[in-house]
Amino acid sequence: MRKAIPLLTMALPACAAAAPQPEIPVRGATPGFTCRSQGLERFVGRAATAELGAEMRRASGAKTVRWVPPGSMITMEYREDRLTVRVDAGNRVIAANCG
Repeated sequence: MRKAIPLLTMALPACAAAAPQPEIPVRGATPGFTCRSQGLERFVGRAATAELGAEMRRASGAKTVRWVPPGSMITMEYREDRLTVRVDAGNRVIAANCG
């Protein structure tokens, strides 16, 4: 055991010199993408399609779009780069907000 202790003290500094890890985004933010909710009310009432999702994503500046049908459970973590779009049973947009 006494012989192992000097080996451990020599190995620990090597671990400390490891390459730095990339920064983890704060609150799930993706650099270069920040969602903006202004003007999204113009999409309310429209049929939810892939084309509409792409248009909403461009209009908001979001990186991703999360569709939320009625009764769906969603995570509550806030993401600055995500647009959340709620749809009704008829697959029409009823609300859109960032997060």
